[in-house]
Amino acid sequence: MKSADYLSSLFNLAGKVAVVIGGTGELCGAMAEGLAGAGAEVVLVGRSLEKAKARLARIAALGGTAWFHPAEATSKAELEKLRDVVLEKTGRIDIVVNGAGINSATPFFDITEEEFDRILRVNLKSVFLGCQVFGRYLVERGQGGSIINLGSMSGVVPLSRVFTYSATKGAVHNLSLNLAREWAPHKVRVNVLVPGFFPAEQNRKVLTPDRVASIMGHTPMQRFGEARELVGATLLLASDAAGSFITGEELIVDGGYHAMTI
Repeated sequence: MKSADYLSSLFNLAGKVAVVIGGTGELCGAMAEGLAGAGAEVVLVGRSLEKAKARLARIAALGGTAWFHPAEATSKAELEKLRDVVLEKTGRIDIVVNGAGINSATPFFDITEEEFDRILRVNLKSVFLGCQVFGRYLVERGQGGSIINLGSMSGVVPLSRVFTYSATKGAVHNLSLNLAREWAPHKVRVNVLVPGFFPAEQNRKVLTPDRVASIMGHTPMQRFGEARELVGATLLLASDAAGSFITGEELIVDGGYHAMTI
């Protein structure tokens, strides 16, 4: 086999079906585009077809296959319906990305119970339910699969000003590692993709000038990440060939942020 063919085979997702929850957003949308570019049939999941249209058009332009299904990520019933619709249409599910998320920079003493519950519901409950609904299918199918949960640097080291977000992401990391251990005998891999600082819809309001300066001072590459830079890590974790022995991993893509001290 030629080296180019070998490399291609490692990341070839032809014949696979990927469900990307949060795929109408910037980061998970780029991940979905990468999965489709590698040959997977991609299901973009979100609440707005309007947000999905541009991503679907880009995937089509690449020659990929993708379609949209509306679902509320915090509803088990809607996720079960999503699973059933995908299985009826494609006959299989191989890769699941749990990427729904919201953020807030409310001072700690001003965080209301409503805000806390809302962020907890979106950031943690959606991942819990996504793993429960799709993980059951993958475990019972007995053919393996890959679940990629979107984590955060704040799940590794608590970041200032985002108290509830950090707490929920820490829980996502913990849950993911627990499930990786439980499902490894079933060849179902569970990993956390951990972006550093990537400007996206959910965090733009948090990126005040002083915070940007602080981030740049702590990032050796001296810049923010671009959404497309998550694609390589996504394909590694999604591929049964390239990532066959990777589970329970917190794969950090952050320009060196986590390596910086003084």
